[in-house]
Amino acid sequence: MSKAKKTALISVSDKTGLAEFAKGLESHGFEIISTGGTAKAIEKAGVKVVPIKKATGFAEMLDGRVKTLHPKIHAGILADRSKKEHMAAIKKHGINAIDLVVVNLYPFRETILKKNVSLEDAIENIDIGGPTLIRAAAKNNEAVAVVTSPSQYGKVLAELKENGKISPETRKKLAAKAFELTAAYDTTISNFLHNKFLSEEKFPQSLSISFEKVQPLRYGENWHQEACFYKDVVSTACGIGNAEQLHGKEISFNNINDANAAIELVKEFDEPAVVIIKHTNPCGTAVNAKLSVAFKNAFACDSTSAFGSVIALNRECDVATAKQITAFFNEIVIAPSFEKKALEVLKKKKNLRIMLLSCLGKKKTKPGLEVKAVEGGLLVQTKDFLLLNNGELNVVSKRKPSKKEMKDLLFGWKITKHTKSNAIVLVKDLASVGVGAGQMSRIDATEIAVKKSNGRHKGAVLASDAFFPFRDNVDLAAKSGITAIIQPGGSIKDEEVIKAADQHGIAMVFTCVRHFKH
Repeated sequence: MSKAKKTALISVSDKTGLAEFAKGLESHGFEIISTGGTAKAIEKAGVKVVPIKKATGFAEMLDGRVKTLHPKIHAGILADRSKKEHMAAIKKHGINAIDLVVVNLYPFRETILKKNVSLEDAIENIDIGGPTLIRAAAKNNEAVAVVTSPSQYGKVLAELKENGKISPETRKKLAAKAFELTAAYDTTISNFLHNKFLSEEKFPQSLSISFEKVQPLRYGENWHQEACFYKDVVSTACGIGNAEQLHGKEISFNNINDANAAIELVKEFDEPAVVIIKHTNPCGTAVNAKLSVAFKNAFACDSTSAFGSVIALNRECDVATAKQITAFFNEIVIAPSFEKKALEVLKKKKNLRIMLLSCLGKKKTKPGLEVKAVEGGLLVQTKDFLLLNNGELNVVSKRKPSKKEMKDLLFGWKITKHTKSNAIVLVKDLASVGVGAGQMSRIDATEIAVKKSNGRHKGAVLASDAFFPFRDNVDLAAKSGITAIIQPGGSIKDEEVIKAADQHGIAMVFTCVRHFKH
């Protein structure tokens, strides 16, 4: 291999912009070493290439698995230019120092997202040489620049044109980006293999997570907070991360949080359903064979709180529903599809964010883990997918609920799972009519639910996310005309609570499952 003032090693899977970049490097005096398909692409662009075989004196082998894993490459990258013994060592062995490493990795993520991908294909797309080159170059960033994305080509060529070299500051920034890339790449592989071979271990000893930045947000929960939205790029779950915005203002931090809450609740229902969310709590939920009727009933639950809300539908949005949506101010509407005329109606609202999530009403999310950040750590738990233990319900009162009451009770039970604790939900005719959410005491939540119902509580049923610590909730329910209650049970006062239900002629059902949500 001839001596050159500057040497670049290029080995890329994504060849976007490669020809222009190689030409630019050549014009700035770089000799280019390259491998396999990358070398062919560079030569096709009319740029002279030193094949990796010539640089190492060793042929590529094992179907390309071993190309750059050689001392003549890694010594050239890792040699500390400030140490005479390092430079003497590479000179003794006829090794040229490498000044620039340009590598992007095998498409492992893209491979595992393909339908019916085989384990063999996934394994074959685990890059070994690429991450090794990247890490070596990033470690030695005092002398070596590492480029890991076509998006960085322009910056590098601009610096070479302006200064004839890549600045120390840029080399350090490129190194940091390089380690971000390899960390995310290894995390994706680790999580894939964990799910394949260690799925029985729900909580690994070392938890690695990797998310990719989707977009910066104007602000966080409040104007003075900075924020950004990241996506799990290998997730195929039916969630906000995979929704597509069709229209409206840029989505905000609170929009995304509320939209997530709306989606997760509407997914609970097989029937046509409407969920209206405000500050992550449901202020209206209803099901009906006709979506527009479901919307009318959901909106009636708390039309005041629905102002500025997020709406989720699990069926195609029709014109009748769209007209109701545009009759008041709301932030987002999410649906699996939109009738053409319904979309025209919705788009008349310039700022209304219209989100498409085609899997709603079709696809159930698989159980997984959810993560909550705390200062200095993470809380990790399995998602709350359970509604009832083996579908069991225990009627503990003397009076059994009617079929209609039982339908309403089970409907309300689904809503409490997605309502901040302490949570009380009043239901009538498969629609919420009053919600008390996020209270410090359960009696306060009950009082608020009754108050919010505006008199519609008479003849309704009540769902509670956790047990009643005292009979006062039952007494208030009876006074308000509530006919049936569903709750987990498990209080030391259960006997007293059941006695109160019997005294008032209220049907009471225990689920033996709690749905705290904080």
